[in-house]
Amino acid sequence: MPDAQYNILDARILVVDDNLTNVVLLQKLLEAEGYTLVDGITDPREVFPKYEEEPYDLILLDIRMPHMDGYQVMHKMNEIYNGTVPPIMVLTAQTDMDTKLKALGAGAQDFLHKPFDRVEAMTRIRNIIHVHMLHKQILRQNEELEEKVKERTQELEETRLEVVRRLGRAAEYKDNETGMHVVRMSKIAELLGRALGMDDEEAGMLLIASPMHDIGKIGIPDSVLLKPGKLEGEEWETMKSHVNIGAEILGDHASPLMEMARVVALTHHEKWDGSGYPDGLKGEDIPLVGRITAVADVFDALTSERPYKKGWPVDEAVDFIKSQSGQHFDPKVVEKFLERIEDVIKIRDAHRDTDNT
Repeated sequence: MPDAQYNILDARILVVDDNLTNVVLLQKLLEAEGYTLVDGITDPREVFPKYEEEPYDLILLDIRMPHMDGYQVMHKMNEIYNGTVPPIMVLTAQTDMDTKLKALGAGAQDFLHKPFDRVEAMTRIRNIIHVHMLHKQILRQNEELEEKVKERTQELEETRLEVVRRLGRAAEYKDNETGMHVVRMSKIAELLGRALGMDDEEAGMLLIASPMHDIGKIGIPDSVLLKPGKLEGEEWETMKSHVNIGAEILGDHASPLMEMARVVALTHHEKWDGSGYPDGLKGEDIPLVGRITAVADVFDALTSERPYKKGWPVDEAVDFIKSQSGQHFDPKVVEKFLERIEDVIKIRDAHRDTDNT
């Protein structure tokens, strides 16, 4: 990658040597090469506050110094800035292998032997900065790419959730022009889910999944779905089939959200005492999301007006929910429903059907 992508001469360099003459010499050599951001210190303890001010792209570090030797500086740098330590070039008059191995083990990337040759020193410094700045550039590009992917993923997620919400309202429009039932019951379901200990993620999924509880009604003939009064015999069996139709529409899916929606569609008509459908599940064999949706759905259905029925008064619907605790409904879900009835009513009032008074 060409230098045009970045300017090596903009690199920040720190010279650390207890001999002021060596510091000044290196600073002048580097400035003569065109480097403009070169700092020098003679006390190794100042490395850390200097680095805190603004990270360096290269540290030229002496080994033998008072207070802290070069090894100690490198060890401390690694402890404090693990994973973000800049390249370190060791300044040393020692050429033995033990010194090199110890310096490499402490974190050094290269060596500059004293006395050093100017051309060799500047070439080594340029090379190590070049590699470091390439690395920084790649990291920046990766961060930018990750941000773009994150933004795109968010857009796709928002689109997917909107499709899911609209899918959930599709069946509702067959017998409720405004489709507000699914809005209310899903918010009530979320409220109850949180009250029963669901975390933000799970409760949020229930908010989105529960509107699809009756998606199977798409497959029910209007003559059955909109019939005034009680359904009899084959009509009732046809109506009950909407839970299986819904589960088939949603299908088996790797998405946790879609799987929850399928479970809700299939189990929201199961009853605590085992008398529900389609499988006659009993008690805690009924998934919690199904038990929660059952209460939210029935309460809002009772209090909602339809072409074929009038809405119940809220107090009568609450009494019915209470009376069905341990029969139709999970007693714990009913308990939380009653505890939060004021919030439930606020949800109902905030999302009224346009035709309702």
